[in-house]
Amino acid sequence: MAQIRKMDCQVLIKSSADKFYDAFRTKARYLPKMSNGLIAYVKLVQGDWNSVGTVRLWSYASEGKSQMVKEMFEEVDEENKRMVFKLVEGDLLHYYGSWRNILNITSTAEGSLVKWTMEFEKRNEDIPDPVEYAASMVALTKNIDAYLLNA
Repeated sequence: MAQIRKMDCQVLIKSSADKFYDAFRTKARYLPKMSNGLIAYVKLVQGDWNSVGTVRLWSYASEGKSQMVKEMFEEVDEENKRMVFKLVEGDLLHYYGSWRNILNITSTAEGSLVKWTMEFEKRNEDIPDPVEYAASMVALTKNIDAYLLNA
């Protein structure tokens, strides 16, 4: 039986935890503009953008090529600034049987700590760990932080 694996990446940013959380929580439709080209577009498929159960289709660049993913907004914890997104379709699921992105944002003395946790199940043992995807999440976080600081 396949095993659920986890990979974390953390980024210290200068934006406040509230501001960064709000970008993902209530302004997802604007993330392509904030991403500095990493996200081509996001479309609402089902729901109202912000509620649990909402489904969104994302187009993004990874390793120099266009990728698509459809995600469901699965869980939100307003108090702890935590969100969970489950992939339901897309390019990543060719390699991974299941995938969840967990976003946690905590305040620090000089900004915030953004932690992305990727939970995934490889379709077979020859599939590499998603190091490139984690690197793209770090880049996305830094680009959004830069946008928020200049907004």
